[in-house]
Amino acid sequence: MQRPEGNAAEVRRADAEFFAQWTSYLAGQETVAIGQTLPPHSQDCVGCGPANPAGLGLQVVRTAEGVEAVHSFSDAHVGAPGIAHGGVVALAFDDLFGFVLYTVGALAVTRSITVEYQAPFRLHHPYTFRAQARERNGRRLLLHAEAWDNAGRMAGSASATFVVVGAGHFISGAERPHGEDG
Repeated sequence: MQRPEGNAAEVRRADAEFFAQWTSYLAGQETVAIGQTLPPHSQDCVGCGPANPAGLGLQVVRTAEGVEAVHSFSDAHVGAPGIAHGGVVALAFDDLFGFVLYTVGALAVTRSITVEYQAPFRLHHPYTFRAQARERNGRRLLLHAEAWDNAGRMAGSASATFVVVGAGHFISGAERPHGEDG
């Protein structure tokens, strides 16, 4: 969807329509059976969007415990020579947590994320990322993930707090006061 070139009111209306469709899409996802691939958050998502040439292109599957993705970092993700940049690894964990929301059945956003690196994430080597919800307390979700190499060694883990929000959180976000989440 292209943004209109008109006045601010037209742009806000177009944004509101787009985000209403997007949040309806996310919130309306049917439960995906174990073993099936989950749909991307959006076509342009930097973590999983198939239309984003700079993205990771994660493909995530529903498991009995949560979600899983097998991913190899490419030359586009280099930090130190031969190793994926830590920020890109954190992106993979954060995006994977977004897929856990399909299993919880709620729209939510990242409040905090902590990544622990046990080993370098080598480029062109597959890693199995697994994530699940550990606890839900009101609007607060506590999530956990781990990444394993093909030899069965843990390369990293992450914990995150997500906060459940309404669809209004994503609509005209720039115009709301800080901290208001609709």
